[in-house]
Amino acid sequence: MDISLTNFDYGVVAFYFLFMLAIGLLFRKFIGDTSDYFRGGGQMAWWMAGSSAFMVQFSAWTFTGAASKAYQDGVLILVIFFGNAIGFLGNFWWFAAKCRQSRVVTPVEAMRIRFGKTAEQMFTWLQLPIGTLYAGIWLNGLGVFFAAVFGFDIETTVLVTGLVVLFLSVTGGSWAVVASDFMQVLVLMPISVVCAFFALKEVGGVDAFVEEFPAERLFGGGTNYSSLIWIWVVVIIIKQFASTNNLMDASRYLCARDTKEARKGALLASALFVIGPVVWFIPPMASAILYPDLGEMFPQLKKPEEASYVAICIMTLPAGMLGLLMSGIFAATMSSMDSGLNRNAGIFVRNFYLPVLRPQADEKELLLVGKITTLVLGGAIIFAGIQFSQLKDIGLFDLMLQFGALVAIPMQVPLIWGLVVKRVPDWASWVSILLGLIVSFSVKTWVTPEFVHEFLGLDADFSDREAGDLKLILGVVINISFGSLVYLGSSLLYKEPKESRKVEVDTFFANLQTPVEANETGSGERDASQGKALGILSMIYGGFVAVLALIPNPASGRFAFLFCGGVLLGIGYALAKTGKRSPKTK
Repeated sequence: MDISLTNFDYGVVAFYFLFMLAIGLLFRKFIGDTSDYFRGGGQMAWWMAGSSAFMVQFSAWTFTGAASKAYQDGVLILVIFFGNAIGFLGNFWWFAAKCRQSRVVTPVEAMRIRFGKTAEQMFTWLQLPIGTLYAGIWLNGLGVFFAAVFGFDIETTVLVTGLVVLFLSVTGGSWAVVASDFMQVLVLMPISVVCAFFALKEVGGVDAFVEEFPAERLFGGGTNYSSLIWIWVVVIIIKQFASTNNLMDASRYLCARDTKEARKGALLASALFVIGPVVWFIPPMASAILYPDLGEMFPQLKKPEEASYVAICIMTLPAGMLGLLMSGIFAATMSSMDSGLNRNAGIFVRNFYLPVLRPQADEKELLLVGKITTLVLGGAIIFAGIQFSQLKDIGLFDLMLQFGALVAIPMQVPLIWGLVVKRVPDWASWVSILLGLIVSFSVKTWVTPEFVHEFLGLDADFSDREAGDLKLILGVVINISFGSLVYLGSSLLYKEPKESRKVEVDTFFANLQTPVEANETGSGERDASQGKALGILSMIYGGFVAVLALIPNPASGRFAFLFCGGVLLGIGYALAKTGKRSPKTK
């Protein structure tokens, strides 16, 4: 297949990398201590917190693994992302406020206060490897994308891109991470609209898109039991709700300057997950119409349908725009990886190094250890991404969902109930996790689709697609049910703790009920400066994109660059103007 990359595309990608480096250098001045480095000192505006929450929730997997689902099963993929929208509404209504009001630097600090020191170490040493594996999946997804575009070996691509992401991640703390997340939203969303526009144009318009997509696959094909699809839909929504509404993942709002900003950020993330998927999956569905045999186009890929998004973009985007798209998809994984690195480094430093190894360490030492830890964890992520690329029998879509169902769900259950049910013993958290992981292993090993088929006495066999869906359904339902039973059942064995622990837990729940006010964090000056800084950066990048309209392209291609650049310029101007005004004068 003709990749059709031009020097303009390479130039756009190079400029993007330099721009991200500039963000890291610019926001270094915001870092004074580990609170600043790991959660922005709890002083970020809602639009930064919400953009970061949105970007962290997806990665290049959206444009590879999830795109393959859209290519094969049509609009059914929207369930996952609309499930995210529902999950962030849950953040808006309850979890964002509660997590911000925990008033901690890392989520594991909240777990220590809630469940004790044993739970703190348990969560620390479960989160670090699990977070590394998740990031490895994201990085492998990025490798698949670039392998499809450049024709490179996937393992080499994972290594090279992982090193670039790692370098960018270490240049600044959470201020740089969240600021880059915001910029990445501004880059991704208009580019996604442009890609959807050109895909629809190539197909022949909206009517042709609807009429020509294979009808038997529009709402999921390859099934012998249609009712299983609807069970899958319900289970996916539950899974996505759990993945966003727990003490670990909702900790993304610890960076917000107060309770109101945290809730507004959650609402922004929810809205973006309603708008984004509508345009993200038009290109891969258009590929299903135009390129029914992607294996011939991408013979180097073990799952060619994972290149369905990039296939139509290569064929339709104007010169230079593919480079902009590549930058945006690189940003999608970078945002997930650098946020995960920053959070996990914070957990190691604040919840193991400081309390266990070096209680006397000062802030300068802790900052240095945080950066070293980021480097080590980044290397582990690259190694995991290369190992995932060796898996030949499972695609990125199933890999991500099954990992979430069998590994992440057992950890999330006590972190949901822990904010709701108070009178349980401290051991309820880590015991429910350990037993949940054992159950996950048992489900994966013995409760197979073949076992279910025989147990229910069904006539027709499960199709390959149904077998994959069934594994996910069983993993989510059994893990949530069993974990909840263990955690809630432990209340029957509850005994009043020692006075010191009782005071600690009572204070924790009292904080959860007490809103964080803006004057509590003293963030007025930072609020103005972050708006001004990102406003100027947005206008600089928007001006660069608008200038790309000078590239020799058809009128539609020139307009596409003006549209993307105009969005960045408009939002940047609004932020810069607002940032000049002190909050006291508003």
